[in-house]
Amino acid sequence: MKFWIPWAIAAAVTCIAVFYFFAGLISGSVSSFNAGIWALILLGTLGVTSGSWMLQKSGRPGLGALLALVLALPGLIGGLVLLLLVLTQPSWN
Repeated sequence: MKFWIPWAIAAAVTCIAVFYFFAGLISGSVSSFNAGIWALILLGTLGVTSGSWMLQKSGRPGLGALLALVLALPGLIGGLVLLLLVLTQPSWN
């Protein structure tokens, strides 16, 4: 259980990155100018998510959970900040 919670959050962050990549391809905002940055983002998120899953399958769930936390903690903090902004509706002026 201690592996699956951070892994699920990391997988959600990876799915969000892939969604925005394909949405950018459709809208034309992903181009050859920023393709390298997108490649790094997608390789990083997919690498962390799949690497943590492989570590868990090879009998090292603690290391897999630590690797998943590399992506899950910033994603969780960003999601909480977004939720806080939506709920409090701050005045930006």
